[in-house]
Amino acid sequence: MRIISRQKAIYTFLSLGVCLAGLAAAVGSGWTILNWREGVKVFLGIIFFGVIAAGLVVYTIFLVREIRRNEQHDSFINAVTHELKTPIASIRLYLQTLQRLDVAEAQRRQFYELMLVDTERLLHTVEQVLKAGEAAQKKSPAQRSPVEFGALVRECMELARTRHHLQAGDLEYRPSLSLQNSDGARVVGDPEELRTAVSNLLDNAVKYSPDGVHISVELDAPDEKRLVLRVRDRGVGIPEHELKRIFKRFYRVTQRSLSQVKGTGLGLFIVRSIARKHGGRVFAESEGAGKGTTVTLELPRKELPRKETVA
Repeated sequence: MRIISRQKAIYTFLSLGVCLAGLAAAVGSGWTILNWREGVKVFLGIIFFGVIAAGLVVYTIFLVREIRRNEQHDSFINAVTHELKTPIASIRLYLQTLQRLDVAEAQRRQFYELMLVDTERLLHTVEQVLKAGEAAQKKSPAQRSPVEFGALVRECMELARTRHHLQAGDLEYRPSLSLQNSDGARVVGDPEELRTAVSNLLDNAVKYSPDGVHISVELDAPDEKRLVLRVRDRGVGIPEHELKRIFKRFYRVTQRSLSQVKGTGLGLFIVRSIARKHGGRVFAESEGAGKGTTVTLELPRKELPRKETVA
């Protein structure tokens, strides 16, 4: 209901702004026609009414943007609240059960494992929020060092297999021939931030593959200056008009089939921020809803500057 009311508010203010701009244009045109013989007054009047109309248009645009931003903030707060409350409630329930009942050892161990999973989920949510705050500062990477990107990607894939309980064939690594037996997949940057970016891409691909995980991770070096990582999934896909919006903070794809998919809307925003910090970029491609998505991360292949030796 809240979303519908805000959509009505957007349409209302947009219509009001258009009507006021049209009214200003009509008044200005009428005044010009009535006073067309007085050149200076006509000229000043056109400028005056043009400024008013432009101001109304700008005001309407910013008002609509602010309404949408508030809507995204509310959605983010609701999502984070759910992501925090659910594991806490689950852990509390298991602890109360262990406190009140005499639980068998096997079931006790199962409860411990489930609580650890909920703890990891809770920690992941907190880390996402903190990293999103750091990413918004747009600072350059604090620690810049050579990173073997291929090894980092494989490490993130193993972590994703463990976290999401995937089979070996669900997540496939496909390096290009030029990178299979060489160290050409090196970049310079912050290893932790790069690991965060790759992990977010993998987690996002798994999250939006509700009917079965089939993810291909491709690493390629198309030239001497670029290193390209492509994460392909066969999931729900993305409508064309939302391909650029998914990298905005708090933004989530608005499909009814994804209403049960939980998240904070920060993962791809963090990826984009990290890519920009490292001089790269990230973009998404999809043929439409239900046809999967490919997210491409491009990073420059740089070398650390050599220190000058003093004789």
